[in-house]
Amino acid sequence: MPQQVQGVIAPGKNEPVRVETIVIPDPGPGEAVVKIQACGVCHTDLHYKQGGINDEFPFLLGHEAAGVVESVGEGVTDVAPGDFVILNWRAVCGQCRACLRGRPWYCFDTHNATQKMTLLDGTELSPALGIGAFAEKTLVASGQCTKVDPEVSPAVAGLLGCGVMAGIGAAINTGQVGRGDSVAVIGCGGVGDAAIAGARLAGAAKIIAVDIDDRKLETAKKMGATHTVNSRSDDPVEAIRALTDGNGADVVIEAVGRPETYQQAFYARDLAGTVVLVGVPTPDMKLELPLLDVFGRGGSLKSSWYGDCLPSRDFPMLVDLHQQGRLDLAAFVTETIGLGDIEQAFARMHDGDVLRSVVVF
Repeated sequence: MPQQVQGVIAPGKNEPVRVETIVIPDPGPGEAVVKIQACGVCHTDLHYKQGGINDEFPFLLGHEAAGVVESVGEGVTDVAPGDFVILNWRAVCGQCRACLRGRPWYCFDTHNATQKMTLLDGTELSPALGIGAFAEKTLVASGQCTKVDPEVSPAVAGLLGCGVMAGIGAAINTGQVGRGDSVAVIGCGGVGDAAIAGARLAGAAKIIAVDIDDRKLETAKKMGATHTVNSRSDDPVEAIRALTDGNGADVVIEAVGRPETYQQAFYARDLAGTVVLVGVPTPDMKLELPLLDVFGRGGSLKSSWYGDCLPSRDFPMLVDLHQQGRLDLAAFVTETIGLGDIEQAFARMHDGDVLRSVVVF
């Protein structure tokens, strides 16, 4: 029988979010209902609210979540009721050309639940990134559930569902940072700080954090940055080169998603170095670079989708590293809040006052 729960929706472009009663259908074939225990407030949710993703309002917001599987539909064998899971928004199909070539992190046919969650009047909701976890329960495809150690805090585990995984993966998976490398990270919000933590985990010798906010640079040092550059007062390209014997960094991770900062990343890397774009640009942004410079500097220009992660591989591994004390995921949680506090959390995030606000149920 369908259930009624409380959830947070974005009713229209730039309208304040509000708590509404959400109808959750019984899981159908390949689906699961998950009781949410914690969900981080991610900048992507703000993009949805602002109409920056698409205009399929109303949205059921929230996607960076962990919880317990309550029920599953026909044919589901990968998870069972009672499993503690992190939700992911790239449930791989196993059949597309990327999956069949052994590159499932590039899956071209990821899937979500088929059925729709609705408001009481029957209005269909668009769940953020196919998840919709600012709710007491949500309906997802079973492949969006990744089992991890149930001893980990849900408030910590859920962060791997998006931002923290995106940043760590940008360093380890996409950038392939290695022992002794020099790394620069431009933009020290949640994703950028996760990239710094990932670079440290990978054994980078020098990690340079770049931002315009001294508060964020102080936090970046706690995450593993060995040097900081305030790009409001210093030219970041020259500063990064000066810190790397005039050469530039082996890997530069752009975690802002703007043409200006991407150009900085491009010129701040060493010859044959790597640029990783993990910041999300808006559809109207354009990039202009001299093609001769692209050719002459060599190396790799990459974008990082979800940290090029494979949830079934990476989520349990990173939880284990956290449990061993080698990856401080708890450092990303600035505050815990309730469902009714999300609008205020968006404002604090926009002002740079928090690394992550986490809704705890």
